[in-house]
Amino acid sequence: MDFEIRKMRRHDLDTVIEWAASEGWNPGIHDRDAFFDTDPDGFFMAWDGKKPAGSISAVSYGKDFGFIGFFIVRPEYRGHRLGLELGKVACSYLAGRNIGIDGVEKKVHNYETHGFTLAWNNARYEGLSRKSVFPAGIIPLCDLPFKEILNFDSRFFPAPREKFLKKWLVMPESFAFASPGTASEINAYGLARKCRTGYKIGPLFAESVEIAEKILSALCSSLPTGTRFYLDIPAVNENAVKLALNNNMKAVFRTARMYLRKLPDIPLKNVFGITSYELG
Repeated sequence: MDFEIRKMRRHDLDTVIEWAASEGWNPGIHDRDAFFDTDPDGFFMAWDGKKPAGSISAVSYGKDFGFIGFFIVRPEYRGHRLGLELGKVACSYLAGRNIGIDGVEKKVHNYETHGFTLAWNNARYEGLSRKSVFPAGIIPLCDLPFKEILNFDSRFFPAPREKFLKKWLVMPESFAFASPGTASEINAYGLARKCRTGYKIGPLFAESVEIAEKILSALCSSLPTGTRFYLDIPAVNENAVKLALNNNMKAVFRTARMYLRKLPDIPLKNVFGITSYELG
């Protein structure tokens, strides 16, 4: 079969997000603009004539790092090498950079043949919000200067992501809290956004599990009692796993976080929730 792969337009991403929902990925209600505006040239769609057949995103975070996501081939087009062609386009767009992906666990070997190395597994945990007292010492993230937030966030992501955060942190139907530190520094922050089902929390970065617990408590106490919420954590962070289990959360699936060149130098012990499977 002959396919044409070309850059998405903004409204094409609406179609892809619907595909993601049908795959069970539970996308955020307002993800589109935050994702697309981070790198409008990094989203690609495959076409069979006038019919969309597959997608992939290859978002650049500057000259050194990029992340591949939204890798979807529609069921009727699987087995025709379309996935390989989409992968080539994405890797070509991000040429010269270290590239991260969250892949399907059973396809790790396939990714390895293309040069990717398994770094760790991410696990999605699901819970139900409970009525609780808002923790002391936690403030709305919007009370803090953006530069302070960006500096803290950059410690836990392979590259600064100013453009992304400027959209992500003001997304409709989301809320975020922080734990202020000293000397114009924060020591934790987390955000929850409305999704097709419940809310996803991400990122959740904290200097300690005790502070992470307070941020998680603040986010959950802001949800209606009994609301489903989700947290995607590096499974190698034992304290993050304990945090989830202590909040009566259960694991629902896992992904394989892989990198093309090297593992980024980030302190995983302080990552209690990644931001997203689509953009890293």
